[in-house]
Amino acid sequence: MKLIGLKSRSTLFFLIFISSIGLASTNDTIKVMTMKIDAEIDPRMNRYTELALRHADEIKADIVIVEMDTYGGAVNDADDIRTRFLNYEKPLWVFINKDAASAGALISISCDSIYMAPGGSIGAATVVMGGSGEAAPDKYQSYMRSMMRSTAEANGRNPKVAEAMVDQTIDLDSIAPEGKVLTLSTSEAMRYGFCEGEVKSISEILEKNGIENYDLEEFHLSTTEKIIRIFLNPFISGILILVIIGGIYFELQTPGVGFPLAAAILALVLYFVPYYLNGLAANWEIILFFVGVILLMIEIFVIPGFGIAGISGITLMVGSLILVMLNNETFDFSFVKLGDFLVATATTLSAVVLGIIAMFIGGVKLTETKAFKRIALVSVEDREKGYTSRFHDKSYLGQKGKAYTVLRPSGKIMIGNEIFDAYTRGEYIAKDSLVVVIEESGTSLKVKEAKD
Repeated sequence: MKLIGLKSRSTLFFLIFISSIGLASTNDTIKVMTMKIDAEIDPRMNRYTELALRHADEIKADIVIVEMDTYGGAVNDADDIRTRFLNYEKPLWVFINKDAASAGALISISCDSIYMAPGGSIGAATVVMGGSGEAAPDKYQSYMRSMMRSTAEANGRNPKVAEAMVDQTIDLDSIAPEGKVLTLSTSEAMRYGFCEGEVKSISEILEKNGIENYDLEEFHLSTTEKIIRIFLNPFISGILILVIIGGIYFELQTPGVGFPLAAAILALVLYFVPYYLNGLAANWEIILFFVGVILLMIEIFVIPGFGIAGISGITLMVGSLILVMLNNETFDFSFVKLGDFLVATATTLSAVVLGIIAMFIGGVKLTETKAFKRIALVSVEDREKGYTSRFHDKSYLGQKGKAYTVLRPSGKIMIGNEIFDAYTRGEYIAKDSLVVVIEESGTSLKVKEAKD
């Protein structure tokens, strides 16, 4: 039996493969796994291909066939997929049905054999900027030309033709006149060695290769992976950001309750993990968020007032939440689409604004719910009814002292040589400020700033 379209990298392997399973002389069933690249090349597709090849190894697939129909996408993710395909040790074929443009062309020529549907096309691999859609600077074009050339060489294809799919200055006479990037139709791709045959289906590819007895399995994402993808939806991300902000706020307002902090941590995990697994969230972007939280806590508990640390903390937290949603390379946003940037920014800022509103409105409404009344004392025990909570053996009402610590709004004051727990009506009082006692309640004294 003759196998069609074997390239230099896989020829030796196929000879061993044929010998080991006895394709030519037995009726052994050949395990064939298919996968689809039918959307934009991005971190999600990058992870999809990784999981697909991992599954192919698990089921011991003899051949993997990629059904391709894409207009391209991110160069960095295409490079990851290209490398993964080149390094895959078993036969990996691609069925272009109908388009393999840009990054799709790069991935296609990394496969051992290429088959195309009638009316299919491959090429037009010029790198474009994410925001404007214009051609990227030459350093990016040069990198793409190099990848196309080396990938074609690795699989025994004409590197000049592959390079012409990126570089419009290359003149290949009637194939690609100077000034136009190369795009090959099915018949042209066959003529110039970039297609092993015109087919209408995957079964026809197997038939062309003389494989009649086979078991065909299409790769599908697991339920867990599908759930992970749900959390990549900007709407879901916005809800999680709301929970993160609200949980942190209410925990800082009522330390020790635990539930708000637990909700914030769970939301953080559900927000960061899906983006991290799909290659969007980098380690430094996640670290940025926690640095912001630390700065905010320093501002609240250590540094008086609200200044640089607090503003920096909030900025880092919000910035981190936005960056996690973008397919940037560190601080290089050249290939980040303007629409993706606007969606990420709008989602995060909207969630922050709604979170602030929820803090003020929801906080009041929360105290009125039945659930809150079960865990909190909301009844009033009036002094007129005999209730008292004064623990001091004498009255300090009207007496003046000074703030022994910052009151924000609680802290300590000193009257004479004695130190007391104290709190304000909500205002901030700096250390060593003059204060006057306006109310006695429990073990603490209610004070306000006094004038000299």
